[in-house]
Amino acid sequence: MTKRTLTFTGLSTVAIPVSDQDRTKALLQGLDFETRFDADLGGGFRWVELAPPGAATSIALVASGDTLPTGVDTGIRLVTPDARAAHTELLSLGLSVGELLDWDTAPLMFSFCDFDGNRLYVAEPS
Repeated sequence: MTKRTLTFTGLSTVAIPVSDQDRTKALLQGLDFETRFDADLGGGFRWVELAPPGAATSIALVASGDTLPTGVDTGIRLVTPDARAAHTELLSLGLSVGELLDWDTAPLMFSFCDFDGNRLYVAEPS
């Protein structure tokens, strides 16, 4: 048997395609995300990276295009100590917010979509 040498030790960034990086950046900053990186990397390619304070994993906002459309289910799960308050706040921002799922067997959770229809999920810690 061959010994494997490949080892993954973490997850640093998940990219979301957006039509307006500044608008989505402002939305996330309004939700207390901190900007970790924002620069033009050349050729008009801008990389914008934000994360909740203290989080190991960040979200990169990349410009959408023909091969990178918006409106995706990102699968990203955000954690909050108060899902009811988060639900109310996201509704007040005019975002599309799903119903609160309050099951005995799972933490309180819901989903929402950003301005481009990209779906993210919110849950209280289990």
